[in-house]
Amino acid sequence: MSFLSTPTRPVPVSTPEGHAVVPRRGSSTLGITTVILALLLVGLLLFHTAVPDIAGVGLVLDTAIPWFGLLVLPLGVLALISRRRRAWLAVLAPIAAWALLFGPSIVPLSWGAVPPSTAEGTSLTVASQNIEATSGTGAQSATALAATGADVIALEEMTSTDFDTISATLASAYPYSYGVGTVGLWSKYPVLNAQPLNLGLGWNRALAADLQTPQGLVSIYVIHAASARPGDVSARDSMLSALATTLPRDENNRVIAVGDFNAASTDRAMAGIESQLTESNQSEGMFGSTWPTPLPLTRLDHLLQRGMTVTSNTTLRAGDSDHRAILTSMNL
Repeated sequence: MSFLSTPTRPVPVSTPEGHAVVPRRGSSTLGITTVILALLLVGLLLFHTAVPDIAGVGLVLDTAIPWFGLLVLPLGVLALISRRRRAWLAVLAPIAAWALLFGPSIVPLSWGAVPPSTAEGTSLTVASQNIEATSGTGAQSATALAATGADVIALEEMTSTDFDTISATLASAYPYSYGVGTVGLWSKYPVLNAQPLNLGLGWNRALAADLQTPQGLVSIYVIHAASARPGDVSARDSMLSALATTLPRDENNRVIAVGDFNAASTDRAMAGIESQLTESNQSEGMFGSTWPTPLPLTRLDHLLQRGMTVTSNTTLRAGDSDHRAILTSMNL
């Protein structure tokens, strides 16, 4: 008797008609592969912030994670080819995870928004844009944003001459203003207690002020966060962390943080701010991406608030900036 192993072969199975069918190993392997890939995708969707930010991997994941839902499409193709039920069931897992994470945030605000207050002085509309220093169209952006009827305009990435030029453009409609470094604020309401906000960088890319509205003071922080690139996020993270530390010390009930955060809503660096302030859904739904202007893929510009009720939240083009502007209206 020989104990040497011999290669195994698929065992033919007879059908009722008498035909022999050989089990398909390839489809079984493909089904298992689909299951594994689907589970990996679920893990990334649910725990992307736990992935170490080594060589920029964390930044890329945090920024692109909403688009990872598209990976369900090739998984569906694999499941179709494998003809395995378990593969199809596995594909449902990342669909459910994506819907759980992002479904609520893409529902149009207009479906359940509170109507805007019509009484004078009981609402506040804020417009904001990174005007792109090299675009040379800061005044055009300001004019376009003023045309929306905004009560407050916040601009970021200004050059040393932009503030005076824009102030001259907006003077008649926005008599109150304050600017420092790369950020500026123009308002129809008096601007009080305005001051630079260092946020640990040693140069001014943020400001803090109070808006004296008919309903009382509203704190506003205008932010131009440091750039974030794969492997180089420390300056941005420090600024956002410092802002998160500053917010609890604010004495006003109504608080706004607005500007270019250089971080998507899904970025781990936003967690400290998002635990204290909220950003409303877009009026027409979806993510409200603002960058880059020709084909926006991510939302780097935000308005987060507390103490007010958002009635509309949209984006628009203004000037020749590579960022779309944001426009948010709130009941005070």
